[in-house]
Amino acid sequence: MILMKGASILSLLCFLLFSKIQAAELNIISDSKFMTDGDTLVSENGIFELGFFQPGSSMNRYLGIWFKKVSVRTVVWVANREHPLPGVSPLLLKVVDPGILVLFSNMSMIWSSNTTMTSQNPTAKLQDSGNLVLTDQQERTIWQSFDYPTDTLLYGMKLGKDFSRGIEWFLSSWKNNQDPAPGEFTWSAETHGYPEKKLRQGSVVKFRGGAWSNQQVREYNKTDKNVTYLYSVVINEKEVSFNFYNTEKSPNPERVTLTSSGELQYLKWIEDSKKWELGFQLPIDICDTYNICSAYGSCIFSMVHQSCDCLDQKRFVPRDQKAWEKADWSAGCVRRTPLDCKNGSEGFIKYSNVKLPDTERAWFNMNITKEECEEKCQKNCSCMAYANPEIGFQVNACLLWFDDLIDIRLSPQSSGSLDLFVRMASSELAQSIFKKKGGTNSKIILLIIFPGVFLISVISIWIWYARRKRNHARPTMRGGVLHDSKSKEEDIQLPLFSFSTIMTATGSFSTENILGEGGFGPGVLEDGTEIAVKRLSRTSNQGVDEFKNEVVCISKLQHRNLVKLLGCCINEDENLLIYEYMANKSLDSFIFDQNKSMLLDWSKRLNIIKGIARGLLYLHHDSRLRIIHRDLKAGNVLLDLDMHPKISDFGLARSFKGNETQANTIRVVGTHGYMSPEYVLDGLFSIKSDVFSYGVLVLEIVSGKRNRGFVHPEHNNNLIGHVWSVYNEGKSMELVDACLAKSCHPHEVLRSIQVGLLCVQQNAGDRPTMPYVVRMLDGEGALPQPKQPAFFLGRDLQVADSSSSNNPANSMIDITNTQLDGR
Repeated sequence: MILMKGASILSLLCFLLFSKIQAAELNIISDSKFMTDGDTLVSENGIFELGFFQPGSSMNRYLGIWFKKVSVRTVVWVANREHPLPGVSPLLLKVVDPGILVLFSNMSMIWSSNTTMTSQNPTAKLQDSGNLVLTDQQERTIWQSFDYPTDTLLYGMKLGKDFSRGIEWFLSSWKNNQDPAPGEFTWSAETHGYPEKKLRQGSVVKFRGGAWSNQQVREYNKTDKNVTYLYSVVINEKEVSFNFYNTEKSPNPERVTLTSSGELQYLKWIEDSKKWELGFQLPIDICDTYNICSAYGSCIFSMVHQSCDCLDQKRFVPRDQKAWEKADWSAGCVRRTPLDCKNGSEGFIKYSNVKLPDTERAWFNMNITKEECEEKCQKNCSCMAYANPEIGFQVNACLLWFDDLIDIRLSPQSSGSLDLFVRMASSELAQSIFKKKGGTNSKIILLIIFPGVFLISVISIWIWYARRKRNHARPTMRGGVLHDSKSKEEDIQLPLFSFSTIMTATGSFSTENILGEGGFGPGVLEDGTEIAVKRLSRTSNQGVDEFKNEVVCISKLQHRNLVKLLGCCINEDENLLIYEYMANKSLDSFIFDQNKSMLLDWSKRLNIIKGIARGLLYLHHDSRLRIIHRDLKAGNVLLDLDMHPKISDFGLARSFKGNETQANTIRVVGTHGYMSPEYVLDGLFSIKSDVFSYGVLVLEIVSGKRNRGFVHPEHNNNLIGHVWSVYNEGKSMELVDACLAKSCHPHEVLRSIQVGLLCVQQNAGDRPTMPYVVRMLDGEGALPQPKQPAFFLGRDLQVADSSSSNNPANSMIDITNTQLDGR
């Protein structure tokens, strides 16, 4: 051990002389009898350090442990988190008999280890695991900090309960980054039924980690690509505990931390960038919301307009169909065919890859076989389901549920996915068996096959001819370069993926991986890279020109707030774009969803508003080519794992060289509600057209309402018109999404609303440029007063000046809703 003493020790000599605990009672911390302010205790290999610190700008001081070699001080354990030491009062840490670690200030005991075990000559040591231990002469541990976690879980620490010692291991968040006192969130083991981990906000369960089982789980995260974690479980009369290890030892510090906002994050220190990088985070998505789908409901995150479905649509139906259609899933689902245990013919249907239902009230037994488990459930008419998670070597737990099954999730990619056997009526079992065994008349097969072969032959010849004709005019890839016989533009260097590679990565474009119209993901390449694939539909309005345009635009752009194009694939009539995968998909799936909108608090929304602004600033002013997006909307803003925004879908974008800033078109394309008036009426688009779209987006993010389709009981205005009216009345805070009431900062909200109104002003010349928008959002200077916005009179297309209504371009308006988002 290494103990470094500061000059402050001299100022405490008088205090030591008058301490009630005599020096003869002291034992040593390393090679000294005490540690004071300015001293630190370092673990043997210099991995962790113990000392006094001040969090953030706070003047309070605490005793804590942090990573020694991490340049950004990261505290992993705090002793006196509920008893801060204000001011400059002297501090003293020492070990006293019978083996107690004590923190003093001004001759008063501030904190102690409260050790109950007596020992002689106790010694304090800081281990390389980050564990501060008190040991006796025989090196037996009499107290350790790992038994009293704060907000951070390190490898070797446990969650659960030690019944013999009366100790509970759990994480509790800091109140904020200035105050390490216990916050409102906890991550603990539920031990009333079969053990499982639960994230609580106060007493309310927000997320459940699922039933425990010993597993070696290979997961993808951003820091290590594929990492294997070993989940270790202990369940017996003395102890119920869970911990995990990274089987591939990493030289870089790692930790799991419960943040003050209620997120459980796995983080790894990246020395090259000098920052902590997020590997994964819980909760992951809206489906992780505890019991979001209620009884027998299953959450499916890939669904666009709703997140819940019944566990099995053939055997379960919504209890309240009308409420279900309105995304109110609180009533859950019920069986189509009620159970009738009297006839004794009921059985079980297996559901694989399931996050097992809440086990708080489940019965379990560790000493019976799978067959005995099924028999036990079969004989009890109240038993609704059973499961057999593996606990250890040749040991399986038998779980029985006697209530409605809640908090279920079907997830083939979930690390906690297991098999669940649900009790079913005999008629449901008969249908299942019939479908497996059903036969077909051979004569009917012959009558179908021969005409089918003839028809397929005709269609094949027609497809071959059509492809041959179309391939003369389509772009090709040669040597990793995109070529187009019709274009004299420079070739584009872009990686070329084989069609077979993309087929493998997306599971042959499986419907389980579908992200929306034309989008598939997450696909995983052989090197572990997660991708999203945009597949150009044969019936899409976007043709070869839009495909090449997107490649031309985005292949030359590199910015943290623009989605990254990894490559493309052209195979016969297949045109594919391969993007980086965005785990949280599109912004519109959050802000316009009653449940998912709660996952975006104000700080996240403001970060999204600023991120989109920086992306547009790059497109308009900082990239080699000046890019006008022309279809900026909530659906074309994707969110990565950390909820950082990235602008996507450049199929309609236009690029300019030199000092060009605007152009005309006779074909107006875009999305209702986001297009500027000069673009709709005159076909004139410029960087100010994107600014208008951005202003609409800002107002939608703040309010959680769509501009197009906005309905208010007192007037017929669209969202922009409503915002303008409320702004003039000085009631802008009424616009804020209801779920932001507790998290928003009024001055930031009001500033964002004013910036949004400045961006949607009717005349393009009155709108700010993106550099000015970025400065305004960063709080630089007073904001100008916005003028009357466009389209504020109502939902119909209306502007104050209609002198341009006779422009011939008006007859060529072709408004589209683009939906090909590779997410």
